[in-house]
Amino acid sequence: MDLIVEAAAAPNRDLIRIPSNQEYVVEATDICKSYGNGVVTEVLKGFSFQARQGEFLTIFGPSGSGKTTVLNLIGALDLPDSGCLRICGEDLMRMGKRELTRFRANKLGFIFQFYNLLPTLTALENVEAGLEVLGLKRKEIRARANHYLEKVAMADKIEKYPTQLSGGEQQRVAIARALAKEPLLVLADEPTGNLDTKTADVVTSLMKDLIRDIGLTCIVVSHNPGIKQISDRVLYIVEGKAATHGYAD
Repeated sequence: MDLIVEAAAAPNRDLIRIPSNQEYVVEATDICKSYGNGVVTEVLKGFSFQARQGEFLTIFGPSGSGKTTVLNLIGALDLPDSGCLRICGEDLMRMGKRELTRFRANKLGFIFQFYNLLPTLTALENVEAGLEVLGLKRKEIRARANHYLEKVAMADKIEKYPTQLSGGEQQRVAIARALAKEPLLVLADEPTGNLDTKTADVVTSLMKDLIRDIGLTCIVVSHNPGIKQISDRVLYIVEGKAATHGYAD
């Protein structure tokens, strides 16, 4: 029997199904990752951690510590050199390219530092574009996009283009785009890195509240200490491994 988490915010009252025997949404064990030809740089050296369903987890580390590498691996954009990586009950190490692409589309939502909005599309169209990979009917795509834009307080600006929106407003659209997919896991890469402190606080609080309401798991990589205050748990990357204390303490 599956654990059923009701996506109360969804207009069609969709249910997010999570396997009942799945204690962790993310299980990374002894992950190693290196880059380079000739001169090899070891980035992760036995990185291990777990993330539970509904957890808001932040991973901290200075520039070059491997934060983006961790996010790329969890997001099925790259694979570890060795170790075990299970996301949403799936063993990513056993997947081929097509399977990884399908996995990203169906299970994951992404929020980026620089928003990654398409400049020729309106706010509404940007959110809709993120839903097209799910194979939904046009009516459902439009309903979801409108609904989640309303949830991030952008209902009055759905016809605006990215250049007509502030940085905070663009990030709200990006959050709506990620959540409208109703994924099991949301990954955020420095979501406040391009915002002033006041706007960053508003955006991160909004993001956490919405994610918690829907019952999703969120992993944020950042160097912004303000995110600590809203995190359920904080990990640090220290010499390529996960630690409970790090450079910012």
